[in-house]
Amino acid sequence: MKTRYDVVILGAGHNGLVAASYLARAGLSVLLLEKNDYIGGATTSQKVFPDYEAYLSRYSYLVSLFPEKIIRDLGLNLELRRRAIGSFTPYIKDRRHDGLLLSNVSEETSRQSMFELTGGHTEYEQLKKFYNLPRVFAEHVWDSMLEPLVVKEEFGRRFEPDEIWREAWRSLVEEPLGRAIERYFRNDLVRGLVLTDAKIGVFTHPHDPSLLQNRCFLYHLIGNKTGEWKVPVGGMGTVARELETTARKSGAEFLTDVDIRALDLNREKHNVEFQIGGKDQTIEARFLLVNFGRNVLARYLRDRYQPDATDEGSVFKINMLLRRLPRLKRRRYPATEAFRGTFHSDEGYEQMNRSYEQAARGRMPDKTPCEIYCHTLTDDSILSADLRRQGFHTMTLFALDAPYSLFAKNNEKMRREAERKFIASINQWLEEPLEDCLAVARNGDPCIESKSPVDIEEALGMYHGNIFHDAPTFPFAERKDQVGSWGVETEYENVFLCGSSAHRGGAVSGIPGHNAAMKVLEIVFNQESRSPGIFGKEMPVAG
Repeated sequence: MKTRYDVVILGAGHNGLVAASYLARAGLSVLLLEKNDYIGGATTSQKVFPDYEAYLSRYSYLVSLFPEKIIRDLGLNLELRRRAIGSFTPYIKDRRHDGLLLSNVSEETSRQSMFELTGGHTEYEQLKKFYNLPRVFAEHVWDSMLEPLVVKEEFGRRFEPDEIWREAWRSLVEEPLGRAIERYFRNDLVRGLVLTDAKIGVFTHPHDPSLLQNRCFLYHLIGNKTGEWKVPVGGMGTVARELETTARKSGAEFLTDVDIRALDLNREKHNVEFQIGGKDQTIEARFLLVNFGRNVLARYLRDRYQPDATDEGSVFKINMLLRRLPRLKRRRYPATEAFRGTFHSDEGYEQMNRSYEQAARGRMPDKTPCEIYCHTLTDDSILSADLRRQGFHTMTLFALDAPYSLFAKNNEKMRREAERKFIASINQWLEEPLEDCLAVARNGDPCIESKSPVDIEEALGMYHGNIFHDAPTFPFAERKDQVGSWGVETEYENVFLCGSSAHRGGAVSGIPGHNAAMKVLEIVFNQESRSPGIFGKEMPVAG
């Protein structure tokens, strides 16, 4: 280990690894400092239940926002597999159990299932028209995610030539998303299905004047211009491992089990003081990239952090290992089909309005909206051959309207209550309790673990358990001082955010890692006459 580096990156999550790969390939000396004894941060796959060879990611689940351009640039060997089923939403109609199944591969299956719910074809046609809006938006916006920020007004002008384009801009950017949802749909279940993508991870409602719901919705629908969420073959940890391998091959260095003690940012070259192996160390860096939230940075700098009210996290995550999949009350749909996509429960439109209001008043909602993902139905390679043969599966429950404030006073008690209520929400659709399907550890404990927003903040430093670090942003500049920037800048010279707290950060995207790297290269090229051969190879500054 040297004592001076061109770039020091604090945190070796996937965004830090993306930045390290670009910068090391450009010829800069790069060191990543990681507090854990492993690389990958929230994307890491772990043996969550030690008695079983099953590797789950505790905090991240699917991939949509990771740009194909980054995969090509870095030569990553990743396979992102499509889920045959988009979603399954059980319901009761005429006192009979049924379900809305939306397929990713058969439009006729989706159309017929919608007909059985609504009694007509209008709602399905409206669904196609509505989801054309984020596709139009993505066509105009997606490529710009890896470029300097453009002012909002200029973006708006891109949507002026066509009526549908103008409708996309109005519905997704200028007015609360609830207006468009209520304008396009009549069925409460369909309205709720659409709204879920506007609520995952944040505490909001369809007519929130802050437009937090719009920003969250866009993050879930514009990835690679399709918005489709895919399963990484080999598990989420494969993404982190491939990025780590690429960064190391490019020349980046790593230190783990690092305890950062202080940051000195008041000099031309920044100092990072830390302990490793019980010894004090100091590293000097020309550029410092921060792969954690502004709240953590403020703590290291002994500065005051001033969050916005919209920054509060709202998520409850349950990881499970099942011996078998449970049977549904609606036997027409086998479990292998119903759980292959996103399984929605208690996510009707009006029901979620009530659950939001109840949670905002400081109580656990009577009916708790949540959804389940069973990734092993698309890729079972995260299980050992023996577990696959026995019919084991992993299952992840992701809950809405579970804000940090509900858990802050008594996390242990509220975690137990929340787990019970969210599992009960799923059980109402099953012939057998989900608990009866859980694998059991050698000590007799069921293979289930729950994470509240308080737990997530303690484990990952994410402010109030916000999986985006703070409120997601629109993909354009909203202030004049942001125009032309990469969205990674801080008030400190040559200190940049390379994680989810950057503008256009959030989710498993690699976007802020790329943009922080481009900001560094932009400065270096400007200072050294933009010579394309300065690092031994040509490197495109604009991504």
